[in-house]
Amino acid sequence: MCAKNIAVLDYGAGNLTSVRLAFRRVGAQVLVTDDPAAAAKADALVFPGVGSAASGMAGLRRSHLDGVLLDGIRSGKPVLAVCLGMQMLLSHSAEDGGVAGLAVVPGRVELFLFPPEKRVKVPHMGWNTVVHPGTHPVFAGIPSGEAFYFVHSYYALPAEEEKVLARSEYAGVEFACAVGGRNVFAVQFHPERSGEAGLQMLENFMKWDGSICC
Repeated sequence: MCAKNIAVLDYGAGNLTSVRLAFRRVGAQVLVTDDPAAAAKADALVFPGVGSAASGMAGLRRSHLDGVLLDGIRSGKPVLAVCLGMQMLLSHSAEDGGVAGLAVVPGRVELFLFPPEKRVKVPHMGWNTVVHPGTHPVFAGIPSGEAFYFVHSYYALPAEEEKVLARSEYAGVEFACAVGGRNVFAVQFHPERSGEAGLQMLENFMKWDGSICC
């Protein structure tokens, strides 16, 4: 299956324009929508996100797109989550005093913390390498060690190692920058802002049938 009909979930916390334009560049038919019925008809779902965990979860539930997302995951529909969207798939985030996530990926989300003397900037912002084993279809044609664009203050700590699809490192802290399983592929970085490598990833997702087999 080639997932050409893609719904980008608009729940008030997404970088929607750049996601839509990037997918169009790789030939996808993209609908940005806050309508659960319209989103449910798509071949694949994109769950973007910028902002905080509390406002993101509130917007997702208020729009009733949480049900569409979870139903799509259960049905085997390919799902791509980006940045805050990835973090919201985990069980719990330390942001905003503690926020329950969707628990699609068991684990937690924590703040980057560094001693003042290290003078490390948070958020982690800019280009950073992504190390992966090269086995997932959405990484096809993308060498391990390729750079992608990050903007985040919190990072994911999945409870199960098999959920980790790629890693990165910031100021000595190694973290999972891609997680998932079955038909879910979630990344901390922004493929839509990551040049040719990001476009390759979006094209791979568009063509992915949700299978983890290579």
